[in-house]
Formats: sequence, C-alpha cells, structure tokens
Amino acid sequence: MLRVPCRGTGKKGFPLTLTQAVNQMASANDTRQPQKDAADQNFDYMFKLLIIGNSSVGKTSFLFRYADDSFTSAFVSTVGIDFKVKTVYRNEKRVKLQIWDTAGQERYRTITTAYYRGAMGFLLMYDISNVDSFNAVQDWATQIKTYSWDNAQVLLVGNKCDLEDDRVIPAEEGRRLAEELGFEFFEASAKENINVKQVFERLVDVICEKMNESLENGPVPSSGTTQLNDAPAKDNSCSC
Repeated sequence: MLRVPCRGTGKKGFPLTLTQAVNQMASANDTRQPQKDAADQNFDYMFKLLIIGNSSVGKTSFLFRYADDSFTSAFVSTVGIDFKVKTVYRNEKRVKLQIWDTAGQERYRTITTAYYRGAMGFLLMYDISNVDSFNAVQDWATQIKTYSWDNAQVLLVGNKCDLEDDRVIPAEEGRRLAEELGFEFFEASAKENINVKQVFERLVDVICEKMNESLENGPVPSSGTTQLNDAPAKDNSCSC
C-alpha cells in the first residue's frame, strides 16, 4: 500500500495512506458556506442553472471556482450530475442559485437531459483548445431547445482561455456561433479565474431582465417558476 509522508497518523498511529491524506486535506480545506447556503431560506428568488457541454471542457472546475473559489486539475469526469448552491445579491435582490454540473459523456445524456426541465439558465461550454467540443455546441443547443422551457436563457462560454498557445478556436468563431444561436458570448478560464464570476452574474441578470419583461407582459409561464424544481424529471472576450 502506498504511503505518503505527512504529519498525520491513523487511529493506530500508522502513517496515513494516500487516500486518507487526500481525504484529510479535503476536510481541512472544506468550508461550511455551501451547507449554509443550501439551508438558507432567506432569499427573494431561487434559480436553477445548468452547466452543459462535452466531457473535459472544464464544467466542474468552473463551478468549483465560482462556488468555492478553488481550482484543482485533479477532477475526474462527472458521473451523472452534481450541484452546488450559492446565494448572490443582484439589483438589491437576494438570489439563491442551485447550479447543476452535468456529465458530458453520451452514456449519461438521458440522465442529464431530465434535469433541463425547470432550468432558467444554461452555461453552454466548450474548450477553446478542443475542436470537437466546439463542433458539439450546436447539438447541445438543440437539446436545450428540445428539453427546456422556451424562455430559458443561455450563455455560450469558451473555457480555458489561459491555453492561448493551444488555442484552435478563435474568439471570433465563438462569437459568430453565439450570434447565430442568439446567445451572449464569453471566454473564460477557471484556472486563472478569468470571467468566471462575470459569466454567472450576467446569466442571473439576463434571467432577472426576462422575468421583469414577463411580469410586465403577463404571468410568468409555470414551467419557468423562480422556485427550483428537483429534476428527474453583450460581448465579453478573454483578457488573457
């Protein structure tokens, strides 16, 4: 069994195994803010957001950077779906976000599309250094149109803009595709924390704007409730 040098010991005084050490460090670095946010019932609105896109485009890293301000390159592929909760203040309103991180592999597609119902916003993500992830954007956009409610808001995000030397998708191409699909466009980097907060804030703002328009023009559609439903059921370029 692999042992790692560390100051901690197990229950019987033996050095910690690698797994124990990793778990111990994770526990030490964990904060109670996510749990606090999840239990907090004091909010004006509650939005369900989804991050979608091909596997390995950086969806999990993007979520962890935003929710916990942390980054690690050691994430493995998401199995099925996971989520985090974060409360933000926008336009003098307290907005509780439930952000779902979806698996990008084809074998999980039936599971993840079930969560599209009731989602008010999507971050559709590709990797600027991976042409396949960019070519798949149209298919993901079609899935949003097929499985989500008509007024769901979508931002297209070209992630990993820190990998400029490995770039294969010019920012202009991402911007052009976003315009064709009717989405707003950002380039971002979870690793360097570029445009991560801005992306989420813009998505929340767009949802709020559409909600206000709906309230002015009539009742908000029932499928677009501002309460989260558990399922099963401007141009901003990278500055790097």
